[in-house]
Amino acid sequence: MSAHITIRKALPEDMEGIHALVYELAVYEKAPEQVITSPDIYRADSDGEKPWFDCLVATLASGEIVGIALYYRAYSTWRGRMLYLDDLVVRESMRGGGIGLMLVQALCKIGLEEKAEVIKWQVLDWNEPAIRFYRRLNAHISTEWYNCTLDPAKMQAVVDL
Repeated sequence: MSAHITIRKALPEDMEGIHALVYELAVYEKAPEQVITSPDIYRADSDGEKPWFDCLVATLASGEIVGIALYYRAYSTWRGRMLYLDDLVVRESMRGGGIGLMLVQALCKIGLEEKAEVIKWQVLDWNEPAIRFYRRLNAHISTEWYNCTLDPAKMQAVVDL
C-alpha cells in the first residue's frame, strides 16, 4: 500500500485534513471534547516567521490526507536540539500498511538534517497498538517521568501567586 503514498510538508490548504485526523485521534483516545483547535487556528499557527508547529502529511495519489506527523522544535538542556512529535496519526482504515513508518522516517531525516539530538513524544499507557509500533522502532519508552501541564486558568493562578 505505501507505494501509493507521498510524504510531504503540510500546506495551508491541508489544515482541514490535518484537523480531521487530529479529531479522529481524539475520538480514539476518548477525549474529542478536548479538541479546541480548528483548521483556521492551524493555518495561523503554522504560518509566519516563527510558526508554532510543522507537519508532515501522508497523501494518496488523489491528494487525500491519510496520515500526519505534527511536530515542533524544542530544546533539551541536557541533550540540546530536539524535535517533539506531538501527534502521529494514520487514518484507522489505513493502519498497518507502512504509512506510520514512512512518516517517522521522514521526521527522522529532518531530525538528522537539523542535527537534533533527540526526537521525543508521548504515548498513552493503554494504547497497545502504538506501543508495539514504537517498540518495533526500538524507541525507548520511559516509565520514569510524569507529564505536567498548566492550562490558561492555572497559568493565571501561577502568575497571581
